[in-house]
Amino acid sequence: MRTIEEAQQLIASHCGRFDPVTVTLADALGLVLADDVSSDLDLPPYSKALMDGYAIRAQDLVGGRAELAIAGEIVAGQAPWPDDRVISPGQAVRIMTGAPMPPGADAVVMIERTTTGSGRVAIREERVRPGQNVMGRGAEVSRGQVVLRTGSRLRPPEIGLLAAVGQSRVAVRPRPRVAIISTGNEIVEAHESPSPGQIRNSNGSMIVALVTRAGATPQYLGIARDTTDDLKRRATQGLEADILILSGGVSAGDLDLVPGVLRELGVREVFHKVDLKPGKPVWFGVVESPEVPSTLNAQPSTLVFGLPGNPVSVIVCFELFVRPAIRQILGLTPAVSPLVTATLSEDKNYRSDRPTYWPARLEFGDAGCSVRPVAWLGSPDLRATTEANGFIFFPPGDHKLRAGDSVQVLACDW
Repeated sequence: MRTIEEAQQLIASHCGRFDPVTVTLADALGLVLADDVSSDLDLPPYSKALMDGYAIRAQDLVGGRAELAIAGEIVAGQAPWPDDRVISPGQAVRIMTGAPMPPGADAVVMIERTTTGSGRVAIREERVRPGQNVMGRGAEVSRGQVVLRTGSRLRPPEIGLLAAVGQSRVAVRPRPRVAIISTGNEIVEAHESPSPGQIRNSNGSMIVALVTRAGATPQYLGIARDTTDDLKRRATQGLEADILILSGGVSAGDLDLVPGVLRELGVREVFHKVDLKPGKPVWFGVVESPEVPSTLNAQPSTLVFGLPGNPVSVIVCFELFVRPAIRQILGLTPAVSPLVTATLSEDKNYRSDRPTYWPARLEFGDAGCSVRPVAWLGSPDLRATTEANGFIFFPPGDHKLRAGDSVQVLACDW
């Protein structure tokens, strides 16, 4: 049986990266740049006013006061003030936020500090200095400057910056395609009414959501019944994806057929079972065959995860093993999320023979990070996780923890 760290290292050793593809900005959110991006212009492309007011020469004010002739008006989007027309001593130009500064002017006085009448503006400002309320040309970015490096994750600010420098299409590491299969004779889909002895399939929809949240593209392939033929048929289709996730059928029961079926399909087992609670039966293997389509370029392969059937086990194993694989393929670092140190907000006694991840609620406040274990009935208790946004890591053994003690927490970005 592998430790959690050993299992993570084994998975990482089988994760390659995709060849870059070019996408529009609309499809780039959350992806990772595959090339440096440089600006095709200065930002801003001209010196501009940062607020509504009057563009002036700071030296025209004495003690923060002056009465100046209004020489014109410039609004945002208007062509710049003619180059051969320089603001003269004793003049001011009415200017709007974002409008280009007229030559000769070096400051903007807020409109709230002025009064106007008869073509003149009176300024009553405590202090005026050159550059006040002005952003100079190229202050943000110079033409030709690298604005984003290879490996940058594209969040909303990066998407905006790419648009500003004229990059409507960018080279990125594409999202892996993840096939998802639920297994079991006892499960039915969410829209069906369970018969006696049946339950609805929570794992399928939940894994689709987890995969999407992790930045990959899910493909739900339905429920495979506990027969070799049905499992083979669906798994064969799933192996056309870059990652295949099956939930259920990986323990030691008579109907836990997944490992055997995967071996028959050419999937090489890398490990089966991890010293972990919940999630001990987790299975991981790879297909390394030219007959199986895959876009992983480092070593053609499909990664296959057999997750336990209980839903909380699914979540824990996904966060510990599947999400890091997706992050590594995407080029995100670190692939494995580090544990967060938090202070227990209440006493907690527990006993376990394995490292345990207990659903918990993280809170961030002025005093730092605190965490509260939620009431939890074990790996089938999915409802408890709706109150959680992380999992406290409890080492094996018999422990009596007190409020104020420090613990390690796996934070989830839900």
